[in-house]
Amino acid sequence: MITIISGSSREDNNSKKVALEYRRLLLEKNIGTLLLSLDEISVFSRDDAFKKMEAEYLKAADKFIIVMPEYNGSYPGILKLMIDNTDTSKVWWFKKVLLTGVSTGRAGNLRGMEHLTGSLLHMKMIVHPNRLPISIINKLMDETGRFTDIPTLQAIDTQLEEFLGF
Repeated sequence: MITIISGSSREDNNSKKVALEYRRLLLEKNIGTLLLSLDEISVFSRDDAFKKMEAEYLKAADKFIIVMPEYNGSYPGILKLMIDNTDTSKVWWFKKVLLTGVSTGRAGNLRGMEHLTGSLLHMKMIVHPNRLPISIINKLMDETGRFTDIPTLQAIDTQLEEFLGF
């Protein structure tokens, strides 16, 4: 099973729109997914609700897709907090992960993906080499949150096909 993690807690964030598009594209390939959106849960303490989310969305996953925005030249603190509150060896060790960076600027969170890659490797994860930076996200999607940019859709399709065989 693949869990897609939308790595922002802000309301109406672009990461969630992109994560929903990844889920839609995987469903078109008959691949079931779960979507864990950090704007819908609390990750501030390792309480019963957190442990339930951890069991259902994280421990149960074989692979992860993390879609995250650029916050201050890196990845969001809420994503780090969620990771830090998990049972690392049971949730992350030796699982595969695909990274996608999202920004309204021109770098697509390249730096944040690099920072997170270091942390994920430390947690014994296997990071897919095709980390996709999606820049100027506000110009690539329509008002319903669907990608309209064909080259971006092709890049995502290539990334997903590689990851499914990974």
